[in-house]
Amino acid sequence: MAAEPISDRLLGSKNKTVAYFYDSDVGNYAYVSGHPIKPHRIRMIHSLVINYGLYKKIEIYIRVLPSFISLALPFANARHISIVSRRNRADTTRDDYPVFDGLFEFCGISARGSMEGAARLNRNKCDVAINWAGGLHHAKKSEASGFCYVNDIVLGIIELLRYKQRVLYVDIDVHHGDGVEEAFYTTDRVMTISFHKYGEYFPGTGELRDIGAGQGKHYTVNLPLRDGMNDVSYKSIFEPIIKSVMERYRPEACGGDSLSGDRLGCFNLSIGHANCVNFIKSFDLPTLILGGGGYTMRNVARTWAYETGILAGEVIGSDLPHNDYYEYFAPDYELDVRPSNMDNANTKKYLDKIRNKVVENLKRTTFAPSIQMTDIPRHPILGGMDDEADDFMDDLDEDENKDIRFTQRQFDKYTEKAGELGDSEDEEAKSGNGIRHQPDARRRRNRLNYRNIEPESRLDSNWTSAQDVSSAGDTDMDFVRA
Repeated sequence: MAAEPISDRLLGSKNKTVAYFYDSDVGNYAYVSGHPIKPHRIRMIHSLVINYGLYKKIEIYIRVLPSFISLALPFANARHISIVSRRNRADTTRDDYPVFDGLFEFCGISARGSMEGAARLNRNKCDVAINWAGGLHHAKKSEASGFCYVNDIVLGIIELLRYKQRVLYVDIDVHHGDGVEEAFYTTDRVMTISFHKYGEYFPGTGELRDIGAGQGKHYTVNLPLRDGMNDVSYKSIFEPIIKSVMERYRPEACGGDSLSGDRLGCFNLSIGHANCVNFIKSFDLPTLILGGGGYTMRNVARTWAYETGILAGEVIGSDLPHNDYYEYFAPDYELDVRPSNMDNANTKKYLDKIRNKVVENLKRTTFAPSIQMTDIPRHPILGGMDDEADDFMDDLDEDENKDIRFTQRQFDKYTEKAGELGDSEDEEAKSGNGIRHQPDARRRRNRLNYRNIEPESRLDSNWTSAQDVSSAGDTDMDFVRA
């Protein structure tokens, strides 16, 4: 039986304010020829978001980067940042984290979006903050690792901890979130949960027995999974664990990533990401959603565009709109991503064993641990992320664009109100922002009929199905929830 599609009921409140951070310059950078990580994918995601009309439901923020050294110092070692700044020219001596042209600026784009997203959540300026350029969870305090140079997730969590007593970090990347776990291994103010492939697989960490140390004992949760994990199996372990954590830990922050057909992945999820995002959204907590890995560009773009819609309270259609990268999605030109016929090595017995052990460990934690209240600093860690900065930018935009009816800043911050008729922006503004004209009958070339395929993973479930609605693609993503 086909799974139940995501409905208005499951989408929760549609009145959430969503802040979306995007810098078009991110697509100008490239690791090295043949490297699996391609920053260009962020442009593809943004083009889908824009042409699906989701820009009407979210506030888009594009900011000039501050001093990156002052940005990263709350976590990263000063010497490490200095090395990153000096090695800003191409050097291909390292396969996993090569030095490429513009590395310093690239790290700044990733970290700035995550930190500013956290700052806006702290100031109640939004309910959800999205930074698809973030989620670099392998970077350590003093070293780069696994394609990651500076850990923007840790920086975002540190900003959240200025206001929040407890932050939950959820990582659904196929790789273990070792950098974030290491940063908060000895504290109970951050609980880290990682659902990942374990064994002879990078980074080789994340055993079930790794539960934290000192004051943070039992506040580190690892769920080592096997190859072929599908949507139904993932749901059977993800939802009970997250529900138990929410009831016991009572967090004020969270995160996730993985899927089928990914070049470096070994899970077989078609829509697992979207359902994880939707489930966490249902708890109605301030949420920071980040990107991460994801090495098949077209599937990453499909996944994250679909999840942007879910976070904005919209289920977008299966037929892809015309966009700047339309040909990348051949031959079907659809949002759906098919699961493969990979065998699922995660038996019910194995998953029950992991789930029971994790729940047992959670019972040993203090119920909703609290800290002594202190005065909250008036200004965020990074300058330019407060109300005064917003007011200054609004005034500057008005002064510099007196003859323009609808400025770029106004376009980015505009959100469509319920019951509003027609578009308030003009065609010139649409064209300048990459919004393509959508003909009534969209062309489809060499279209394959995947709809009649009934993969084993589509069992009776209340999760969405790639057959029923648009699904999400192969990706890695980290989201932090506040």
